[in-house]
Amino acid sequence: MTIVYIALGTNLEPRAAHLEKALELFRALPDVEVKRVSSIYESKPVGYLDQPDFLNLVFEAETDLVALDLLDNCQSIEEELGRVRTIRFGPRTLDADIVLYGAEIFEEERLIVPHPRMQERAFVLLPLQELNPEFVVPKWNKTVNELVAELPLSDLDEIWKYIQEA
Repeated sequence: MTIVYIALGTNLEPRAAHLEKALELFRALPDVEVKRVSSIYESKPVGYLDQPDFLNLVFEAETDLVALDLLDNCQSIEEELGRVRTIRFGPRTLDADIVLYGAEIFEEERLIVPHPRMQERAFVLLPLQELNPEFVVPKWNKTVNELVAELPLSDLDEIWKYIQEA
C-alpha cells in the first residue's frame, strides 16, 4: 500500500457539498482507503482572479493503485461532480490533484509528482501541514513545515480556515 495525499478544491456553489461528495466518492473506491482529512480552508483564487474564493482540503489515503490509475479515478470523480475544463485555473466544481504519491518522484505526460506547484501554494501546504508536517517532500528535500515557512506572508494573508455557516 502506498500513502498518497490528494488535494481537493472547489469554488462553485455548493462548495462545501462538493467537497463532501468528493470525499464520499473517494471512500467508495475499492482500492483507496481514506485515512485522514484536513480542515477546510478558504482561499483567494490564483492565476485567473475573476472568480469566487475556493474551498480546499487535503486528505491522506492508502492505495494499491498505480499513480496513473489513481489519476484516472480523480478525473472520473471530477467529471461526476460536473467539472468542465474551459479556463485554465478557472472556476470549477471540483479539482482533485495527486499532491504526493509516497516518496516517489516522476514526470509523465499526464502526471507530475510531487505536484509541480505545491511548494508555492498555501492552499495545498497548510492542509498538508495539518496531516504530516514533518513529511520530507521529494524533489525539494524539505519538510512540509519548511515549505510553509518559505511561503510569502502575502500568500498566508489570502487563506483562512473555513467556518461553515449554520
